[in-house]
Amino acid sequence: MPRFEGAGRWVPRGAGLDGLRHAAQDCQGCDLYENATQTVFSSGSASARVVLIGEQPGDQEDRQGAPFVGPAGRLLDKALVEAGIDRSDAYVTNAVKHFRFKQEGPGKRRIHQTPDAAQMTACRPWLAAELHIIDPDVIVLLGATAAKALLGPSFRVTRQRGQLIPRPPIDDETSRQNACYVATVHPSAVLRADDRDAAYAGLVSDLKVAAEVLG
Repeated sequence: MPRFEGAGRWVPRGAGLDGLRHAAQDCQGCDLYENATQTVFSSGSASARVVLIGEQPGDQEDRQGAPFVGPAGRLLDKALVEAGIDRSDAYVTNAVKHFRFKQEGPGKRRIHQTPDAAQMTACRPWLAAELHIIDPDVIVLLGATAAKALLGPSFRVTRQRGQLIPRPPIDDETSRQNACYVATVHPSAVLRADDRDAAYAGLVSDLKVAAEVLG
């Protein structure tokens, strides 16, 4: 597995979210910047009480420069409404800030590839900086990649989804004493599911656990 420098030296100390977003556009902490159209950082404000963390930008996110704006994002918006969470009150980001893909087939369509452990580790300083600023009540981990990035490689969403998990600080960030994680499936997994209705109902049920934390 390749070793990357990591994003640490690109993360400006003491910066706010706008400063992080600006600095992230120049990040070369791993190899993913080489082929991606742009860094896709986040949307939302520093006062958000809930943070939603996905895996990485997809094709549409890479083109538009914002997280969760493609089909999975539209499904997530619908699920949030049903769960009682206003997306405008949420901070939305990804564990990895560049789109990892391969090109194949007619027209060289860009096919999603899951980030590997080295790429997730390289991008982790951005996530630590974001959470240090926002300090949310609850963090929703959307899918296995986001869950493993913050809870370790042994975490299994299939076994532990929909549970409130106490959140220790990551790296040198500080967190609320009673902050917690809730893990669930990624919205794109719902779109691929054989029984989409059941998969969607499960996603909404997990999001309702986070909504209860927000009161």
